[in-house]
Amino acid sequence: MTAEPAATDAHAVTSEHTAEPRLKRTMGLRSVMMFGLAYMTPIIVLGTFGVIAELSHGATAMSYTVALVAMLFTAGSYGRMSVLYPQSGSAYTYIGKSINPKLGFLVGWAVLLDYLFLPMVVWLIGASYLNAEFPGVPIWVWILGFVIITTALNIFGLNVADKVNFALMSFQALVIGIFVVLSLRTVIMGGGVASAFSTQPFIGSGSGVSGVVAGAAIAAYSFLGFDAVTTLSEETKDPRKTMPKAIMLVAAVGGLIFIIVAYTTQLVHPGGVFDNTSSAAFEIAGEIGGNLFTAIFIAGLCFGQFTSGIATQASASRLLYVMGRDGVLPKRIFGRLSAKFNTPVLSILLVGIVGLISMFLDVATSTSFVNFGAFTAFTLVNVSVIASYVKAKPETRNTLMSGGWLRNIAFPVLGAIFCAYLLINLDKQALVLGLSWLAIGIVILAVLTKGFKHNPPEYEAD
Repeated sequence: MTAEPAATDAHAVTSEHTAEPRLKRTMGLRSVMMFGLAYMTPIIVLGTFGVIAELSHGATAMSYTVALVAMLFTAGSYGRMSVLYPQSGSAYTYIGKSINPKLGFLVGWAVLLDYLFLPMVVWLIGASYLNAEFPGVPIWVWILGFVIITTALNIFGLNVADKVNFALMSFQALVIGIFVVLSLRTVIMGGGVASAFSTQPFIGSGSGVSGVVAGAAIAAYSFLGFDAVTTLSEETKDPRKTMPKAIMLVAAVGGLIFIIVAYTTQLVHPGGVFDNTSSAAFEIAGEIGGNLFTAIFIAGLCFGQFTSGIATQASASRLLYVMGRDGVLPKRIFGRLSAKFNTPVLSILLVGIVGLISMFLDVATSTSFVNFGAFTAFTLVNVSVIASYVKAKPETRNTLMSGGWLRNIAFPVLGAIFCAYLLINLDKQALVLGLSWLAIGIVILAVLTKGFKHNPPEYEAD
């Protein structure tokens, strides 16, 4: 299957394009995978532990298992589409080229809500942790520090950001590992080795299917980010081979970390009753490791938010760049790369400026911004695999879309159903905000296409 030709010569590849700065292919599988895990922030499983344990009545490990299985179907769909279209842009590109350019624009517009505001949420959460530890320092100081440092790293390029990311992700992994070991030590000291092997974190205390599914719906939010690696396709070596592996590894490794941490933490504190569900993991950290480990735990959470900030800002800037390069956003602002750094500097700066809005918001309000776009994109990327398979020529089905109806129809259908369920069950505030944002996108699309008579402009990568 091939992309449609560009609508006009103005958007075709010309010598002018080749003379302009281009994204450089510098990232291998390890770098892309670490980027995706940084986006997901594995340590966030401890930040949401109390909420999911309460909903699932102590069956957090099972809730994460259900969420992992469900999200792997969607991860597989992203992998399929990254082979067909090894370009940056993620859902915006996949849906625009496989289903309809107008729908692709609207999905890209919806995803902008997620990509633009998620860095803001990440920086706000990190600043909240630091403000709780150092109440004498205003929260806006921490937010400003996060924004300035991550923006500078992303402007200098992903090579620099990748090195910082690797170091901080290593520390985050160390903290998670220590938490698991201390949890097991506490359980074994209290009840012997046999107590470390229990079905309780999977069956809970009086937890039924509805409780596990409710917990899985919240747990699914922890997986947001496995798709973000596809925004780096034009900066990845051999993306047709690297991207599908990276997408599945990020989802699978992240999911296994979530399950292991949820299992061991639930062993320490069976059931879903806490004095304060939002700070449950902090209380457990103090119980298993004392004040010293609590301080290390907070440092791990903050470093996790910092690495996530680098990844989310980079992804958002790449989506803005691709939409600017296509001409659906102002090209002079978004569609150009810095000649010095080969990065979309103006897009990176814009994401940083949006992040400063978090100085005036709380965590609950800011998180409602991001979910609508993410699950809209997840649902329609699954649909785009089905559409691509139906339209594909026999040679494409036998090479780029091998696996028959099971991998190209059955699995995407399951992924689409799960993600659509999450989408329609978002809270009212998220749905109102998302639909309002989408309405603005429809107006912009009407202007771009002169009343929907033409397709929006499209850049054809060579």
